[in-house]
Amino acid sequence: MKKEDRYVLIMAGGIGSRFWPMSRKEKPKQFLDIIGTGETLIQMTYKRFMEVCPKEHIYIVTSEEHAELVKEQLDIDPSLVLSEPLRRNTAPCIAYGAFRIMADNPNAVIAVTPADHLINKQEVFTSVINEAYKYAGANDVLLTLGIKPDRPETGYGYIQAKLNTKVQGYTDLHKVKAFTEKPEIEMAKLFLESGDFFWNSGIFVWNGESIIKAFERFLPDIYLSFKAGVGLYETSAEADFIAQAYSQCSSISVDYGIMEKADNVYVICTDPGWSDLGTWSSLYLHSAHDKNSNTINGGVAFTYNSEGNIINLPEGKIAVIQGMDDYIIVDSGDVLLIVRKDEEQNIKTYLDNVNKKTGDKYM
Repeated sequence: MKKEDRYVLIMAGGIGSRFWPMSRKEKPKQFLDIIGTGETLIQMTYKRFMEVCPKEHIYIVTSEEHAELVKEQLDIDPSLVLSEPLRRNTAPCIAYGAFRIMADNPNAVIAVTPADHLINKQEVFTSVINEAYKYAGANDVLLTLGIKPDRPETGYGYIQAKLNTKVQGYTDLHKVKAFTEKPEIEMAKLFLESGDFFWNSGIFVWNGESIIKAFERFLPDIYLSFKAGVGLYETSAEADFIAQAYSQCSSISVDYGIMEKADNVYVICTDPGWSDLGTWSSLYLHSAHDKNSNTINGGVAFTYNSEGNIINLPEGKIAVIQGMDDYIIVDSGDVLLIVRKDEEQNIKTYLDNVNKKTGDKYM
């Protein structure tokens, strides 16, 4: 396929509530340097895809309130930043991007990715995405990346691959047998042992025609909402049309709405050092540790008889921590969070309680 037919759609509309209190409504985690590299997650994602796609073909879909933040953080043509007036999960976001990109190039092959994931093996990732573009550009398929698991993880969805249906000429490309929601630990152990289950990365590649046909078949309401804008995309009428289209759309993920129902879904099984960085514990796994297995980002922490903690402080802040093991300790300036790592699933509940007591001041 021609390189000029390659496009990328980066989804940057999430609010990252599991990373509260660092991730806030005005600046969610994709706009933070959450792992201390000097780059925000969206900047890392943007740079990652510049290796496989022309810069002028990388689109960002984000909420209206964060559009200016995208433009501040990325050296990007403002016309490539698509603003969502409402949060409606991934299906409407992808439909908007697909129709908009197809208005620019009806031969487009589109990679879709979240803005806030981590890839540690860039060369592996680049090779896999190049193969994905090649296959999706020549076939009517919906292609996704499946990550080879290294532990029985209960926080990810899984993809079961038909390992006996390897596609000739491609490395680890198979038809998908089934998608499975986040499992309990015993089931996750069985998935790991079986060898044919892979973590669902949420990264997709397809040609524009294939994904739009899939919307027409499986999510006709969303398809019709955005099809009505053909002729208005890339014009001054686009923003008003999109406001109307989103008001008519149901809130649904592309996984549930399309991928779990379609029969032309394929997966490339790979290990590019991926993490969705969905929790503080996942950040801990991908961060440097001191001699006591503590991860410290931001300020300076003096730890005594304390092991296995993730400590995140504002620049210039000093913390003295004694006698604490396996805690999440986050000081965001106006909020201090101290939670055991094995109970971090309760952070959303704590945030809800704070919100009820104080309004959205600390959201």
